[in-house]
Amino acid sequence: MPSAASRIAIVTGASSGIGAATARQLAAAGYRVVLTARRKDRIEALAEEITAAGHQATAYQLDVTDRAAVDEFATAFKTVGVLVNNAGGALGADPVATGDPADWRTMYETNVIGTLNVTQALLPKLEASGDGTIVVLSSTAGHGTYEGGGGYVAAKHGAHVLAETLRLEIVGKPIRVIEIAPGMVKTDEFALTRFNGDEEKAAKVYEGVAEPLTADDVADTITWAVTRPSHVNVDLLLLRPRAQASNTKVHRDL
Repeated sequence: MPSAASRIAIVTGASSGIGAATARQLAAAGYRVVLTARRKDRIEALAEEITAAGHQATAYQLDVTDRAAVDEFATAFKTVGVLVNNAGGALGADPVATGDPADWRTMYETNVIGTLNVTQALLPKLEASGDGTIVVLSSTAGHGTYEGGGGYVAAKHGAHVLAETLRLEIVGKPIRVIEIAPGMVKTDEFALTRFNGDEEKAAKVYEGVAEPLTADDVADTITWAVTRPSHVNVDLLLLRPRAQASNTKVHRDL
């Protein structure tokens, strides 16, 4: 198999949070990292940072929900070693009775259809590498529900099922399908985006939790799974902070 240094790792949603941290760590592990996101300035700055650190990175502005743009992006590669489907996110925390259908649609389009678009477009390139790895970043929300989470939970269940089904369908091909499902992760933008910029609501998500997961914690887990020997597939890895026993059971020092 080719060495990591000669292999390409594509990370979607790499402009911040888990995506940016994963790009840094995969680059440090020796991969040639391609950063994609809608915010061009963010990924270009990150590519410069990674390059300045002595690693290899390039930036490519991309909206994963735009299938034509994704297909065009895929033509740039003959082979791809790793695809990290990280682009996604949550919008709102309203109950099903009053949830905004537009928010639900956006979450499904980004978390599920976006993952589908990029995976379909790059699947032949991953197979051509002779040793491909697809990572689907889902969530513990994809494995259990909670009040106020209906739209996000539905989308992440979709991402989970996509990964599980794909693994069945391509068994025998030289491609691993890994699902990483984080619980409570504190990043600069996740909760803030979910609550439409309401800093007070965003802060309450983590209130009293001494050590929620960080983007680096999740990136470390992704990088560990990706760098296992080729015959080792981490089908599903759920990770939570010690203070979180489930989606609805969190210890808070208040």
